Amino acid sequence: MSFEWPWQYNFPPFFTLQPNVDTRQKQLAGWCSLALSYCRHHKLYTLDVMEAQESPVFNNKKIERKLSMEAIQVVFEELRKKGNLEWLDKNKSRCLVMWRRPEEWGKLIYQWVSRNGMVNSVFTLYELSNGDDTEGEEFHGLEEWMLLRSLQALQTEGKAEIITMDDGKGVKFF
Repeated sequence: MSFEWPWQYNFPPFFTLQPNVDTRQKQLAGWCSLALSYCRHHKLYTLDVMEAQESPVFNNKKIERKLSMEAIQVVFEELRKKGNLEWLDKNKSRCLVMWRRPEEWGKLIYQWVSRNGMVNSVFTLYELSNGDDTEGEEFHGLEEWMLLRSLQALQTEGKAEIITMDDGKGVKFF
C-alpha cells in the first residue's frame, strides 16, 4: 500500500511558512499531520534533522519545492509541544517521533492481551514486539524504547508489571 499524500503537498505555498497567524496555524497543523502520517506509514520512530530536508516528506521533487531547515525546526517544535516528538540530544539534531503516544500503544497491547485471554501471563519484550503471536498486530515491530514506555504506562495503571529476567526484560499483565 503506497502512502497517500495530502492535497497541500502539491501546492507550492505549503512549502513556505506563511506570515498570517491563522494561515500559519493551519499550515503547521497540516505539516504535523503529514509528518506523523508518513512516519506511521513507514513505521519510522527516529528522525535526523539534517536528513529530514531530503526526505520525501519535506522535499517534493515533483514540484521542485522543499521546506527550509528553519521551517522544519518550527514543525518539529510544534510536534514537541503536542507530545509527539522528543529530542535525543541537546543540539536537537535527532528526535524520537511518537505518531502514537505510549499510553495509546499500552492500550492496544492490553486490548490484545485481554482479547486473547493472556491476562496473568508473562511475556518477554521480544515476544510482544516480534513474536509470532503478535504478527499482524499494530504494535508488532514496535521499537524497544517505545514498548518499554507503553508498558510503564500500563504499570502506572496497575495493569502490568515490568520484570527483569535472566535474558532481559519481561512483563506480566494483570
